[in-house]
Amino acid sequence: MFESPMIYIAILIAVIFLSLVTVQQGTVGITTIFGKYNRTLYPGLNFRIPLIETIFKRISVQNRAVEITFQAVTIDQANVHFTSLLLFAVMDNAEETVKKVAFKFVSDRDFMATLSRTVEGSIRAFVATKKQQEILSLRREITEAVKGNVDHMLEEWGFHLIDLQINDITFDEEVMRSMSKIVAANNLKAAAENEGQALLITKTKAAEAEGNAIKIAAEAEREAARMRGQAVALFREEVAKGMSQAAKEMQTANLDTSVILFSMWTEAVKNFSENGKGNIIFLDGSIDGMQKTLKELMALNRLDYSGGLDQK
Repeated sequence: MFESPMIYIAILIAVIFLSLVTVQQGTVGITTIFGKYNRTLYPGLNFRIPLIETIFKRISVQNRAVEITFQAVTIDQANVHFTSLLLFAVMDNAEETVKKVAFKFVSDRDFMATLSRTVEGSIRAFVATKKQQEILSLRREITEAVKGNVDHMLEEWGFHLIDLQINDITFDEEVMRSMSKIVAANNLKAAAENEGQALLITKTKAAEAEGNAIKIAAEAEREAARMRGQAVALFREEVAKGMSQAAKEMQTANLDTSVILFSMWTEAVKNFSENGKGNIIFLDGSIDGMQKTLKELMALNRLDYSGGLDQK
């Protein structure tokens, strides 16, 4: 009965079934014999020694991501809250690498806890040397400092760091309020400075424009005065020429040249009366006054005439 071929066939099928192992794509299998590492099984259908060779662990060689949230304290005792994303993977599927991954830690939970604490410790050590105002502007520096430390430790465990991102940096609510007040005060200060600069520029330009206007007006007034002086000089020259010509003609006709002065006097009185605009001018209209005025004009005429002879 026990020698029936069906029994042997069943036993053979069972042995073959227990010998077949399927490894999924993106993973490798670690086998042990009596608790000792034996070999690495790669994706696809694999054979093992039944009942003796066992699958100790299946290791994923795909990229892994973990989000870490923690708190750090700056050198000026400000609490900073971080949220970071860590992307890593097994270095390769070589035998020594997968042995590190499989046997360095008791479980994946222990590995993830150690990895999280390593990242936290590196960031906290960096933040502890910086002030609160510096943290937000040092995101890249923090990332680079942590990458170097974490990547070195991951290599010892058979992994390598692909990327580390610090997604969020926040402070306590009270610190955020104080920072908002500081920013608002700085903005008000900058606005006041800009307004002062604008007012200074406006007043400076206005003063320059006023100075240029005064300068132009002064130049124009000087030119006008020069032209008025030239006109008066030409007028006097022409009057002198006319009077000299009239005096010569009167002397040729044996007439008294005082008549010219008397005529100028009467013309002046006429102009005073016609062109006056309410101004009061006192003139001595008596005979004695007129004679006195004529004598004075004749004296001036003689003085001018004698002066002209001396110049000749």
